[in-house]
Amino acid sequence: MRTGGGIATMVSSAASNQVGAAMGAHAFDAIGPAGVVAVRQWVAAAVLLPIVRPKVRRMTWSQWWPVLLLGVVFAVMNLSLYTAVSRIGLGLAVTLEVLGPLAVALLGSRTRLDLICALLAGLGVYVLVLPGPSSDYLGIGLGLLAATCWASYIHLNRLLGRRIDGLAAPALGTTVSALLNLPVLFLVDFSSATVLWAVGAGVFATVIPYTADLVALRHVPKRFFGMFMSVHPVMAALAGLVLLGQSLAAHEWLGMAIVITVNATAVVLNALDTSRAGRQTPGRADAARRLHPSGLGERIALPDSR
Repeated sequence: MRTGGGIATMVSSAASNQVGAAMGAHAFDAIGPAGVVAVRQWVAAAVLLPIVRPKVRRMTWSQWWPVLLLGVVFAVMNLSLYTAVSRIGLGLAVTLEVLGPLAVALLGSRTRLDLICALLAGLGVYVLVLPGPSSDYLGIGLGLLAATCWASYIHLNRLLGRRIDGLAAPALGTTVSALLNLPVLFLVDFSSATVLWAVGAGVFATVIPYTADLVALRHVPKRFFGMFMSVHPVMAALAGLVLLGQSLAAHEWLGMAIVITVNATAVVLNALDTSRAGRQTPGRADAARRLHPSGLGERIALPDSR
């Protein structure tokens, strides 16, 4: 996959995720945030497992422990985000959540330009929502918890992408999360037609983005992935406009413009970086790989790096 393909995958993931979140919000009144999370996780597991068919009997403990941890992260991240959405709204909840991948970008930054782009993306996120004083500290706290989980999700997905072939990681992680949500599933009223919104959320907010993120994280550095995820508030604003009837204010359009511009700049910078890496001699390329054993400074499409 070339750099352009990785970027297209991340954009598709973000769009699908926020469409799914907006769809799930339609079911809050009928089954609550916990019910939506339980249904979407079981739908995702039902779709992924038959397709992927992971070879669990051949897995070692070094593969199992991050899978189990990923399942816990899925469960906590989804429940905290959906509960936050029900309390403080889709835009602010997603804005708080995106601080997680932005933190990954900041911590993984290797250059001043990377740092500036990450900070400007964070500024765009703030301008997009302009959160005012709020007494709902629980909703804000849950949004920040979702941000922490998202940062953990990026690291675990990157790790599992190297230890497990194919899409076994999201399939197994989602299954673990579904099992954790099993008690809630028994309380869901499946006679309500609104459950179909939760089913749609399972496909658009779980199956598609989890799979796309795993593919993308195998081809782009974590810092670039984390910074690029600042497009999520933009996608959330558009999904809210189309699916929830939420109008956009002037500051929201300005915030979207800032985020898109910063990400476009980051794409150009990484493309130039890739071009320079491609002109390296094999000896220099090998040396560059040894300088970043953690993968944080890994270059996109670095010759002979896969």
